[in-house]
Amino acid sequence: MKTLRTKVLHEVCGRPIVYYPVKRALEAGASPVVVVVGHQGDQVRAQLEALLPGAPLRFARQEKPLGTAHAVLAAKPSLQGFRGPILILSGDTPLLTVRTLETVLAARTAPGSLAFATMVLENPEGYGRVVHSPEKGPALIVEEKDATPDERQIKEVNAGLYAADAEFLWRTLAQVDAKNAQREFYLTDLVALAAEGPGAVAARVSPVEASGVNDQEELSLAARALTRRIAQSLMEAGVTIEDPERFDADEGIEVGPDTVLEPSVRLRGRTRIGAGCRIGQGSVVTSCDIGPGVTLKPYCVIEDSRIGARAQLGPFARLRPGNQLAEDVRIGNFVELKKSRIGRGSKANHLTYLGDATVGEGVNVGCGTVTCNYDGERKNPTVIGDGVFVGSDSILVAPIRIGKGAYLAAGSTLTENVPAGALALGRARQVTKRGWVKKRDVARANERK
Repeated sequence: MKTLRTKVLHEVCGRPIVYYPVKRALEAGASPVVVVVGHQGDQVRAQLEALLPGAPLRFARQEKPLGTAHAVLAAKPSLQGFRGPILILSGDTPLLTVRTLETVLAARTAPGSLAFATMVLENPEGYGRVVHSPEKGPALIVEEKDATPDERQIKEVNAGLYAADAEFLWRTLAQVDAKNAQREFYLTDLVALAAEGPGAVAARVSPVEASGVNDQEELSLAARALTRRIAQSLMEAGVTIEDPERFDADEGIEVGPDTVLEPSVRLRGRTRIGAGCRIGQGSVVTSCDIGPGVTLKPYCVIEDSRIGARAQLGPFARLRPGNQLAEDVRIGNFVELKKSRIGRGSKANHLTYLGDATVGEGVNVGCGTVTCNYDGERKNPTVIGDGVFVGSDSILVAPIRIGKGAYLAAGSTLTENVPAGALALGRARQVTKRGWVKKRDVARANERK
């Protein structure tokens, strides 16, 4: 991957690559799921436990990278006493589905037999080739570095997915050696060993699903394919996605029916969007709970906020974390909110910053209003009561409270609380000097003489 992170921690649709095969195994009913880790194993464990709390996960460490068979053997202590089929997956296959796992499990002809997934690739470079025996089906898998020129022409390749009975697996792995070009213990040797005994069955699967991620280009292709699946699922549920090829979403987002997603929308994190919304072009929504009938005009960026029904935001609105907007709120262009509560029907239509503010119902916040919430040491609150009219270019120096129904004159800088129903003015007295420009020009002309 040419990066500092281990491959399986690179993200696809908001989750590390390794999350997907682990999640699919859990969905298929696997318990426990043993994750064999090596480089940056602590980070892998921390992320999986955070994303899958309470799941029956166990972790085993492969101290030295001595091959795939060696990695599976590292899991043996974690499965002590387990009887029944064991499914072996690769950690770099984010596009696997539960159906594919079930297909491989069902392919076993007897409890002691081995089933493994294969796929046909036009360009099989880098993959182990599946060599068939005329009498007994698959005879062996030959890794590319060990393959003959004729074997390298084979297009059926190993997909890295196996199902085997526990007793057979541990007994057979003990026979695997490292007599190959890599000097590693290959899991693929199970096929040849099974062919000599209970038999090996090849289960053909989709190359799209089973292909691993090995470089940055394949990472981007996997992300696009998984996003297309998410888009397809949403459209089947009644969501309109105007251009699925210009739509991005993380795993786990939810969108209600009759919602329209315009081009270049990105939905991230734990986002939930209600029915009948419209999310404008270029908007980025991260971990937000959006009620029904909400309109986000183009190019809004909002995160970790709750938006009430029928609210309207944007264009170019910015919601930093911690906001709660009630029903019918209007937040307009170039308005920024941070950790603020906005009451029902209130509006701030343009060029305003509200930070650490509690705004009541039916409040009008004029253009250019700023809550000065930070004094250099701490964040201070602003509280604005119901029905307040905040004139344009008002500066509210927190902590400050504005009583219900008060009026704040445009251009005011306010540092003291305002009682309910009051008019507050915080301007410097205007001074007008008539004829000043002409007198200045005469003075300058005299200076030049």
